[in-house]
Amino acid sequence: MLSRFVSGSVRNLEREYSCTVRLLDDSEYTCTIQRDAKGQYLFDLICHHLNLLEKDYFGIRYVDPDKQRHWLELTRSIVKQMKSQHPFTMCLRVKFYPPDPAALKEEITRYLVFLQIKRDLYHGRLLCKTSDAALLAAHILQAEIGNYDPGKHPEGYSSKFQFFPKHSEKLERRISDIHKTELIGQAPETSERNFLQKAQMLETYGVDPHPCKDVSGNPAFLAFTPFGFVVLQGNKRVHFLKWNEVTKLKFEGKTFHVYANQREMTLTYFAPTPEACKHLWKCGVENQAFYKLEKSSQVRTVSSSNLFFKGSRFRYSGRVAKEVMEQSARIKREPPEIHRAGLVPSRSCPSITHGPRLTSVPRTRRRAVHISIMEGLESLRDSAHSTPVRSVSHGEAFVPRSRSQAADTGERTAVIADEAYGPSDSVPPTPVADHGVEPPAATSRLINGAPRSIEEEESEAGTTTRGDKGGDSGRPREGALAEVEQVNKFVLSVLRLLLVTVGLLFVLLLLLIVLTESDLDVAFLRDIRRTPEFEQFHSEYFCPLRRWCACQLRWVGSLLVSK
Repeated sequence: MLSRFVSGSVRNLEREYSCTVRLLDDSEYTCTIQRDAKGQYLFDLICHHLNLLEKDYFGIRYVDPDKQRHWLELTRSIVKQMKSQHPFTMCLRVKFYPPDPAALKEEITRYLVFLQIKRDLYHGRLLCKTSDAALLAAHILQAEIGNYDPGKHPEGYSSKFQFFPKHSEKLERRISDIHKTELIGQAPETSERNFLQKAQMLETYGVDPHPCKDVSGNPAFLAFTPFGFVVLQGNKRVHFLKWNEVTKLKFEGKTFHVYANQREMTLTYFAPTPEACKHLWKCGVENQAFYKLEKSSQVRTVSSSNLFFKGSRFRYSGRVAKEVMEQSARIKREPPEIHRAGLVPSRSCPSITHGPRLTSVPRTRRRAVHISIMEGLESLRDSAHSTPVRSVSHGEAFVPRSRSQAADTGERTAVIADEAYGPSDSVPPTPVADHGVEPPAATSRLINGAPRSIEEEESEAGTTTRGDKGGDSGRPREGALAEVEQVNKFVLSVLRLLLVTVGLLFVLLLLLIVLTESDLDVAFLRDIRRTPEFEQFHSEYFCPLRRWCACQLRWVGSLLVSK
């Protein structure tokens, strides 16, 4: 009895997994889940912990051992989705950006969206003009440190904080001036609402860029926003399709297709890996269903392929934006208490210009991100890109230079300056590197288009970065492996075609036998048999063929009997 009890307890322990979810304010929520627990269970636990009711805008993101990001599917088992060894580590992030974040029903929801957009601004995903950048940063200051106080905030206090990947002293002075004069007396919730109203007017609001290449091999970034599908290339937004203009999204291997009813246009792009392309396709299917449909009952299962190619089937599970807004309007409760996190010391490396800064995103190592952005821009500018990056003198809109060049000249590289600096004039995160080129060890890696440091990837994935087995010895074989993979796909496609053809012939043969040999007295069969064409076919072709087959069978039978 005791041994049975101990063995049962051990089995129960094996069925439990520790799971840590990093929240938007960088606090962590840790729980234990069962082996068969679905994503919905964990998501409901986190929302209950946050006292969050408008939860449809959020999702749980995780990184697999191959450094590919995924959204946790709520209808599937958590353990089956997570390829890394436990304990599992994930992040709560905004999955669907509200079209009008300032109009959200509850303040707790607005605060969480505020934290997400502040992250986007800090990681370089939300781009804006200098005047807009100064106002956004001033609202962050007002929301998180309160009114300007000469006793607490000495001269140059705004330079202690970092709101963007990089910015100039002039911008810092402008941030301080707005905070000192224009925002006095604003409560934190008021500053957060004003911040959201300003952010949602920017062209890159809600952009989570996915790195790809176009048919000419030029780097491009695809993104899905509350308003439609966006393609960023170089320093321009080359395509924008509203959701009602997008008719179909499809992928095959690394190839991603977007079909639009606008002049029957088809856009084709190539993702770095098949897994990244599948993730891109899933994000597009979910975003289109969420923002475009009127009711969740209209959601249909979507297939990624045609008849002869193996593909994926996926169905968005959840409510759509219109239903979420209607449900939010019916919320009636006392506003939950919000524990706001102020600006805290950064663990990032010292800034090149201003020394240590403070930031509200302490876990990200910004130094690696800076190097990645600058080196990526250099490679993009030197390539034969259709929309090359403009190189201007110091003090103008944007100067893409490497750290070594900046150190040699002694000048400071400014990301945001006084000239017009809008999303269409800015460069998205680091482009996709060409295959076969090993990035420098100090640079950050790309996870789905967003520049991220190696340390941040490890913390989100919950695993330690391991060296590739065999070093670089396997790299020359990548081309050969790709060719073998293409040949295998072609052979599989031919086999599927043959199987389908044989199946159709078998069905036709069965139908022919039913028409000629069966005694079924059905109206439509009787009508077919009475047609002159069928009578001629039966007498001139089918009957001789049947006699020949019978003779052959008798001959084979006689041979078997004689033996």
